[in-house]
Amino acid sequence: MNAIPYLIIFTYGIVIGSFLNVLIYRIPKQEDFVKTRSHCMSCGYQLRWYDLIPVGSYLFLKGKCRKCDTKLSIQYPMIECVNGILYVLIFYSYGITMTSVLYALTASALLSLSMIDFQTFEIPVGFNLFIAAVGLVHLALDYQNWSDYLIGAVSVSGFILLLIIATKGRGMGGGDLKLMAAVGLLLGWKLTILAFFLGCVFGSILHITRMKITKADHMLAFGPYLSMGIIVSMLYGEQLIRLYINTMFY
Repeated sequence: MNAIPYLIIFTYGIVIGSFLNVLIYRIPKQEDFVKTRSHCMSCGYQLRWYDLIPVGSYLFLKGKCRKCDTKLSIQYPMIECVNGILYVLIFYSYGITMTSVLYALTASALLSLSMIDFQTFEIPVGFNLFIAAVGLVHLALDYQNWSDYLIGAVSVSGFILLLIIATKGRGMGGGDLKLMAAVGLLLGWKLTILAFFLGCVFGSILHITRMKITKADHMLAFGPYLSMGIIVSMLYGEQLIRLYINTMFY
């Protein structure tokens, strides 16, 4: 019986993940993602409701368009499943709380902007504004500690701004700056600094590995690695900070 709430949460996650796929595809192309119906990118076939069942439709159709048999990207079910798993992890960590809802929404935004940044080297400002709005709601719910969140908004973004100025824009991008400012409003300064540190570690290890294996370019989209650091910090940040303090001072 204890698994039932998490099955429901996972279902919500993959349904929202299906919408994330729409955002990931259409936002870079500046296409409408509200009114325009989902359709096959090859033949234009307008998908019916039974073609839009998250994960299930992809498996039933064997990863092909019902009309023209064009092979569909594995990205679609992967994004849906990853979003569902993230929702389960967040609600498992924080319970059925408003914090879980806010963190889940943020995780979806991070997943979307990561895919877009990976493909285009640009973080759409709308995602940063959305995360900032979620952060303001979280700040309002924890208003007794308002200073932690305001400091968080500038603790990492201020450093990134100095880096951008020092490197004349070659070090990091403005999207990364806005992202960490928005995240600071959500997580507070401790978890935001940890998220940035983890993002740098992930970026260093994974991008170097990518360059060696796939001959990827030296230029990296930092948004996905920052997002990984943010998600780990949301889920396990407090535990990691306590572990670090206990290791260093005891």
